[in-house]
Amino acid sequence: MTSHPRAAIILGAGKGTRMKSALPKVLHEIANRPMVGHVQAAVDALGADRTVVVVGPGMDNVAAAVAPAQIATQERQAGTADAVMAALPALEGFNEGTVLILFGDTPFIEVATLERMVAACEEGAAVVVLGFEPEDPTGYGRLVQESDGSLQAIVEHKDATHKQREIGVCNSGVMALDAKLALPLLDEIGNENASAEYYLTDIVGIARDKGYHCAVAMAAEDEVLGVNSRADLARAERIWQDKRRLEAMVNGATLRDPASVWFSYDTVIGRDVIVEQSVYFGPGVRVADDVIIHAFSHLQGAVVESGAMVGPYARLREGTVLSEGAKVGNFVETKKTTVGAGAKVNHLTYLGDAQVGAKSNIGAGTITCNYDGFNKSPTIIGEGAFIGSNSALVAPVEVGAGAIVGAGSVITGNVEDNALAIARGKQVEKSGAASVFREKAKAIKEAKAQEKNN
Repeated sequence: MTSHPRAAIILGAGKGTRMKSALPKVLHEIANRPMVGHVQAAVDALGADRTVVVVGPGMDNVAAAVAPAQIATQERQAGTADAVMAALPALEGFNEGTVLILFGDTPFIEVATLERMVAACEEGAAVVVLGFEPEDPTGYGRLVQESDGSLQAIVEHKDATHKQREIGVCNSGVMALDAKLALPLLDEIGNENASAEYYLTDIVGIARDKGYHCAVAMAAEDEVLGVNSRADLARAERIWQDKRRLEAMVNGATLRDPASVWFSYDTVIGRDVIVEQSVYFGPGVRVADDVIIHAFSHLQGAVVESGAMVGPYARLREGTVLSEGAKVGNFVETKKTTVGAGAKVNHLTYLGDAQVGAKSNIGAGTITCNYDGFNKSPTIIGEGAFIGSNSALVAPVEVGAGAIVGAGSVITGNVEDNALAIARGKQVEKSGAASVFREKAKAIKEAKAQEKNN
């Protein structure tokens, strides 16, 4: 543990009834990561020695999502202080340092903000409350401060005087507690209120009564955005995407239409990358420098190396690797496939469980038949091979380096290096047969019409 130990309690027991969902609120995703996962990532980056996630009864899916974090169950769900109390057994022995109290549905908390809160505790504050200044403070609790900036009280909007309602600094709910001074105060929080709940905000008054110093740290309004509805979720997604788009451009990528490009939480984009309109990056995508991704492409779990070109209308699925200078074009789908350096897969093709050698050319309409209904099998295509249009490569199969597969072939056996493989029916031509066919078909149609009229 560090000289100033840090622990985090993430509250995630809320049912989120306004979400109208069977899925716990904190598991709803922003940028393809559960909200609680965003909070957990910030805590991990802070270097917390312990992390406890508080869940409600039966929330096994939340526990699975946050593993290996410790789990505490809030059985009675009687307020925020009750939730924190449920986590304390998991923090047994944590008697020195700072305990952060965070919310699993407030996903944008930044590491720098947590560092400031920890620093305030280390400088002598028993309680640090994270404040923000919303455009419209209506409904938020106000942070009443002394002339020196220390926190005097948290006053709920409904209980605030007219003068207190003029205060612009509001309570986000996020706190940091000195483990030695403030944690013991949780036992003194009562539930003598209309809701019979234990409110964590009461800890400020209790700490002040004992002469302890309470402090305020500040954050931007977007950083402490809480998600309580589908509309909030959509707003949060938009905020996250806008920030990530700007970050990509600042770091040297060109987004032709930033608003139509969608990133995931772990997308990596290099310099001098051009991303055209309506491109979607699912989880697990890494794009190196000097790549062009044309419009309407969808990438997930793929690696695109320097100088490669994707799309338009391409779909790169999990396990795809495009090597340097490779090209995957219009309406091409790949999965668990490595496309070698300089290879071209230009049109209307599916490649699954395949290895495509460097500088090979895969013709339009080619597919690898990698699934027999029970098992997947690989297709290996050597360097410099040429696969003719509308070919089917029935796996497991290997096409050697420099080999040519004739258009329209169904390849079921291995092809040697530099060989020409043709596997299609022989063309047969019957002179005048088309005219005979048309006359017969016309006569049948006329007979049916006559019969109907009679």
